[in-house]
Amino acid sequence: MPDTPLRSDHEALGARFTDFGGWEMPLQYKGVIAEHMAVRQSVGVFDVTHLGRFRLTGVGATAAIRKELCNDIDKIKPGRAQYTMALNETGGVVDDIIIWRFAEDEYWVMPNGVNFDELLGRFAAAPGVEAAPVRSDTVLLAVQGPDSAEVLDNAIGIVPGRFRVATGEFADGPMWVSGTGYTGERGAEIAVPNENGSQLLASLLEVGAVPAGLGSRDTLRLEMGYPLWGQDLDEQTSPLEAGLSWVVDWDHEFVGRDALAAQRSAGLSKQLVAFRTADRRPPRHGYPLRSGDSVGEVASGNFSPVLEVGIGMGYVTPPIDNDANLELEVRGNWQAVELVDPPFLDR
Repeated sequence: MPDTPLRSDHEALGARFTDFGGWEMPLQYKGVIAEHMAVRQSVGVFDVTHLGRFRLTGVGATAAIRKELCNDIDKIKPGRAQYTMALNETGGVVDDIIIWRFAEDEYWVMPNGVNFDELLGRFAAAPGVEAAPVRSDTVLLAVQGPDSAEVLDNAIGIVPGRFRVATGEFADGPMWVSGTGYTGERGAEIAVPNENGSQLLASLLEVGAVPAGLGSRDTLRLEMGYPLWGQDLDEQTSPLEAGLSWVVDWDHEFVGRDALAAQRSAGLSKQLVAFRTADRRPPRHGYPLRSGDSVGEVASGNFSPVLEVGIGMGYVTPPIDNDANLELEVRGNWQAVELVDPPFLDR
């Protein structure tokens, strides 16, 4: 199983490890709730080296992205990032992806770690492109939280705006920076060559960042209603069913467009709902949901450290009215839950 190049650094910080997308990565240090609150109240740093990333260049790079992904990269200029999705021919989500656009025909494509090989192969087959993996050669750290600007300025001298990308130098080597993240807080994701990863982590910690594991990254993203591929998104679920129609740009041709158009005309067979419970007990993946004749199950659920109640997202079919009552089954008992229009927090 692949390991982060910073394994020894995390061990020295007291990290506990687990499998994330086939990689051994830090789950937590002092505890998920403490790390969650550090990100919400100050600033945390995550090792997200397991996430996929490859450089896409060549005269066909822009055309390949437009064909393969449902958002339209032509809507952004170099120096910006974009959230988008790769679909299959039936409109299901193969992966949700961030694109970093550095120049007219120079990109970093950032799929989820578990889908890295599939997406790399999909783009490598496009004409006029060179798809070069960079995951094995770089460390990727995410700095997140309301105090991140000061930490970034002091540690690397670059504070990117939201969904802006930049390049620079760190420790006499190249550095790639994007104002993106998965927590709802201000921050950045920073890539450097493996040999400079330990120094980058040490620099961020020295100026105030708190080490945070991927356990808290999951609770943070859930509070913002951000989907997780493999739970909230999969190849049998379309972006329309997931409430993410804003990711679809209809003014260009892309894989899965015809299926989405047909689904939009015929109506959805399921829809994503978000809810909160009345107590601290967390809903879990697979728990049944019902609302009158509508039935479904929880996709993602957990305890919200900020709200101090259980929160979750799930799918029900057929679609329900937002004013309808929703119930959750927990160990054979049905309990009323409150429908919420995500995000759960206003950041």
